[in-house]
Amino acid sequence: MSQSLNAFHASQAYRTASVTVSPLRAVVMLLEGAARMLKMAIEAGEAQRFEESHGHVVKATTILRGLAQHLNPQKGEDVADQMAKTYHSLIMAALGAYGRPDAPARYRRIIKSLNELRDAWSFVLKQNAGSPASA
Repeated sequence: MSQSLNAFHASQAYRTASVTVSPLRAVVMLLEGAARMLKMAIEAGEAQRFEESHGHVVKATTILRGLAQHLNPQKGEDVADQMAKTYHSLIMAALGAYGRPDAPARYRRIIKSLNELRDAWSFVLKQNAGSPASA
């Protein structure tokens, strides 16, 4: 899949999620999706279905790319900059793990990071429950 097509799919995933739910909920859901894709990559890799595993890694990184592309520095430049760096690091870690003997362990560390991000955004979502911005 070409880079521009991946970028398009990343953008579409975020837009679709953010139209049907609040932006914060969309972020939580997309982080869950990225973690789920990496879990599926582990399972496929352990079953020696390497193309399938790679496909799941690509989907996970596409989700993260979409999240990075939709950061809004106008709502907090420092936070947006840090999140962009975080997403980029997770993307590079996932891509760098593919094909390595310790890939499952690397993916599990990435999943742990994604779950921590998800939990943080879930907390923010709960704190904002009922406010007009989260509806």
